[in-house]
Amino acid sequence: MMTAMSPDESVAARVLVIDDEPDLRELLAYNLTAAGFMVQVTETGVGGLAAVETFAPDVVLLDLMLPDIPGTDVCRRIRDGEARGLQPAVLMLTAKNEEIDRVVGFEIGADDYVVKPFSVRELVLRVGAIVRARRPSPASDAKARSSCRYVVGPLELDVARHRVFVEGMEVHASALEMRLLVYLVEHRGRVRSREDLLADVWGYKPDVSTRTIDTHVKRLRDKLGNAGSLVETVRGTGYRLSAEFPVVAVKE
Repeated sequence: MMTAMSPDESVAARVLVIDDEPDLRELLAYNLTAAGFMVQVTETGVGGLAAVETFAPDVVLLDLMLPDIPGTDVCRRIRDGEARGLQPAVLMLTAKNEEIDRVVGFEIGADDYVVKPFSVRELVLRVGAIVRARRPSPASDAKARSSCRYVVGPLELDVARHRVFVEGMEVHASALEMRLLVYLVEHRGRVRSREDLLADVWGYKPDVSTRTIDTHVKRLRDKLGNAGSLVETVRGTGYRLSAEFPVVAVKE
């Protein structure tokens, strides 16, 4: 029998569940609520898009196979709303398990991907990890206040305003991508293992595994264009930011 999660630091975070399976919606709502989240559920894509506007979730659990519009379209429309300040993380739920489906999900802006059937306990842990990753620690806040902009060669990060520029042109980055960039910049030249990234950027606990890091890095490189090569792969270990350029911290 599935047991309820115990409350943790994710209390008061909002989670929207968009799924057309009544039993699964009920199960997720019960466990997420027991873990301290505020939860709203809906069975359609149209209802989910409306709830994004009115409920303002921190995380959206999105089924790809919805009765009215595809979950991929819902994700695209959610990401289109980021210009209006609506930036929930999107965790896709699907029965599909082909690699191409995962890649498409990440390319349109999903933050993570879970294949049905899945462990509800692990899913709740992943939601908590996403919430923690989107809420910088007090130490990170202090750093952002004292060094509001980082310049690394063609790359510029305006941390306080959540803006990324490559050769002066703005590039859209999700909250998770910004956090990853800032982390790599602050550890420039040092190799960070996938375990480091999971713990420090995603906020995952040791008993949660995911294969999303490589896909996220690839997507981020594609977004950065000419600056994408700054994010280097260290085969068999992890990633680092190139030491080719110094990091210039510009204070306001």
